[in-house]
Amino acid sequence: MAIPDRRRATLACLLRAAVAAPVLLRGGSALAQAGTAASGYPSRPVRVVLPYPPGGPTDVLVRIVAAELGKLLGQPFTIDNKAGASGMIGSAEVAKAMPDGYTLLGNASIHVINPSLYPKVSFDAIQDFAPITQLAHVPLVVVVNNDLPVRNIRELIAWGKTHPGKLNFGSSGNAAAPHLAGESFKIATGVQMQHVPYKGSSPALTDLMGGQIQLMFDSMPSATPFIKSGKLRALAVTTGRRAASMPDLPTVAESGVPGFDISTWYGLWAPRATPREIVDRLASEVARILRQPEVREKYAALGAEPIGSTPEAFAAYCRSELDKWARVVRESGAKAD
Repeated sequence: MAIPDRRRATLACLLRAAVAAPVLLRGGSALAQAGTAASGYPSRPVRVVLPYPPGGPTDVLVRIVAAELGKLLGQPFTIDNKAGASGMIGSAEVAKAMPDGYTLLGNASIHVINPSLYPKVSFDAIQDFAPITQLAHVPLVVVVNNDLPVRNIRELIAWGKTHPGKLNFGSSGNAAAPHLAGESFKIATGVQMQHVPYKGSSPALTDLMGGQIQLMFDSMPSATPFIKSGKLRALAVTTGRRAASMPDLPTVAESGVPGFDISTWYGLWAPRATPREIVDRLASEVARILRQPEVREKYAALGAEPIGSTPEAFAAYCRSELDKWARVVRESGAKAD
């Protein structure tokens, strides 16, 4: 018996719906699982890669936040120091990591400086990462070995000009802000200095105290303990205004080098394509941590100004800093030693 056209059309619709139903259910299930994964994050320990040895400014500032994240989110945020190649070894590892929120990068402004100094970088500092938040803005401080007979920047310039080739300045690595600060100082003052790069601030500071190098333009979080203990002598800060943590210390600009203004900063990134829900949650929690009075006190004692920006603001800042440091490298003629 022939099936009427109306019944035939109805059956066809029912068959199409039956075929589509499992697909819709699977799609809904996938979305639900993705949402559950984000809302349940983290469900296991999170690894935070720091591309420098322990004890440097990045290590110190990120460890403070990582410890608090562990308390708030119920899973440890473990630090994994992967030093080498001016921070590029650790950064490359994070760029290639699974974008699931369980591998993060803590780094300094060198992250957006390296592309201007190295013709071949195995990752894109902007495109291969999901910016989470800027942790802090930090002045650099000019510190010298106690045996160097200078007490201020003017005396340093005079001594350097009367002893050409005798000043070696260390840094946490090629291309980092401390390196570029030294190169800019050379151009601004005419003082001859040889750059000696290290794999982080900690080994450089050890050699500075030992007399193997004579001075550093170092980040305040790593240099401050040695300044306070008297093991190193601070001459000035490199920012345009004095540091709140050391208000009696003059700036390089007011010490005879007008216009000198260089600083560094620190941030937190995830691999590109990390779920936005995870990135937003981390940014929110870090901002909350950086508002805690005890954390702000720890940062202030190290000369660091806590920030806690949104992912959007940090992404825009990274792009602007990439352009700024490219100009500094070009104008200073800095080279990767």
